[in-house]
Amino acid sequence: MKKKHYLLALVASLMLIVVVPSTIPKGQGQYPVMDMIANKVIQKYRQSTCEQLWQKKSEKAPPSEMEQKAIQALKNDPQMRTAFINKVAAPIANKMFQCGLIP
Repeated sequence: MKKKHYLLALVASLMLIVVVPSTIPKGQGQYPVMDMIANKVIQKYRQSTCEQLWQKKSEKAPPSEMEQKAIQALKNDPQMRTAFINKVAAPIANKMFQCGLIP
């Protein structure tokens, strides 16, 4: 149940990205809410045990409506999506490799 609350908070935070005013200057720190969420995702992977990650992988549930909206926001903004993936990819991939989730 704790996982669902975390995911809900993550998705709700991602949704805030959509409402961040477009007056934020371009460049470093362009998506401060996305940066905060990415940092939380990274922490979650770093703090999770391999057993927890294996369990999460086996429980793969369809995304909630809020998660779908957040995913759509990332699909609609290629720059934000690139920034998010660039930030979370290496730490997540390293943990997954460490746990044998990827070859």
